[in-house]
Amino acid sequence: MSQSSWLVAGIVPGVERSPLKKLAVDESALLKLLNRWREEAEKAGHRIERIAIAFEAGRDGFWLARWLGARDIEAHVIHASSVAVSREHRRAKTDRLDTELLKRAFLGWLCGERDHCKMVAIPTLAQEDAKRPNRERESLVGEQSRIVNRMKAALARLGIRGFNPKLKKAVERLDGLRTPEGEPIPPNTLAELKHDMERRRLVRSQIRDIEGTRLERLEQAPGDGPHVMVRLLARVIGVGVETADMLVQEVLSRNLRDRRAVARYGGLTGSPDESGKKRREKGLARSGNARVRRGMIQLAWRFLMFQKDSALAHWFYARTKNAPQTRKTMIVALARKLLIALWRLVREGAIPEGIVLRPAL
Repeated sequence: MSQSSWLVAGIVPGVERSPLKKLAVDESALLKLLNRWREEAEKAGHRIERIAIAFEAGRDGFWLARWLGARDIEAHVIHASSVAVSREHRRAKTDRLDTELLKRAFLGWLCGERDHCKMVAIPTLAQEDAKRPNRERESLVGEQSRIVNRMKAALARLGIRGFNPKLKKAVERLDGLRTPEGEPIPPNTLAELKHDMERRRLVRSQIRDIEGTRLERLEQAPGDGPHVMVRLLARVIGVGVETADMLVQEVLSRNLRDRRAVARYGGLTGSPDESGKKRREKGLARSGNARVRRGMIQLAWRFLMFQKDSALAHWFYARTKNAPQTRKTMIVALARKLLIALWRLVREGAIPEGIVLRPAL
């Protein structure tokens, strides 16, 4: 599936050839093609009661799977990195060969051999929409940091240091700044700085709007499923509403099988490399959710500040007391344990040992 065309390959009972058709990006044309192949199978004496279709997860998201599912077609979305490919340095790779590879992997998965590939859970439109505020806020916070860094760099080129562009009266103070030579800020640079301050003010306003809207929704529907989880997590001292909302929308509201699946989805498991006598750890696996991984590692450091008497904090201190150089490595292990503990808290109501909660609202 590309932005300009779709290449559709199929296996049709009673048809010896392997049909392959290139279509424009049009879901109606795809449905028409599937119905035509169904008719060809029925003409060959095979009654078709089930149509299963699969494609790789990518830029188009999940709308096509939902659209096909509403028309009684079984749709699956394949995790792109779960399909094994040849490790030859130079190998032929075309769309036709890719469709053949996906067909073999999908057939094996349908036959019950789950290791052929992995399927991505298809979220509803409401579930996808619930993730947008947190992700938009993350993007805006990054944009705010870039604006501030750009302003500081522009001032540093003039030899001006110690000026904080985040102050309320920063715009008024710009005209009074002087370079080490006693000269005012050049007019073009001054205009650029004022433009950046306007951008930062707008970005900051949008961040406050997102945070305020989230709090309003929590107050209006406190008994909603995800909102109950967010309110419960926010009671843990050291966990804010923003972090709680990110964890609930990204990982805790998903139907994960067990604690290993939770840690694996959070990207907090290792990637060992073992062959014969060679054994080494290559660091964190990159197949998990990067947002959850970053958020949990930050939360783990914050957790040590606010929950010093918890069992998890004691576990961390006991293992790093005589080896402080391992703190950065062990913080990942703490983040993994903490994520599993929070998952059990929202699923089973099991409060981790020693963790202090805020009073219920």
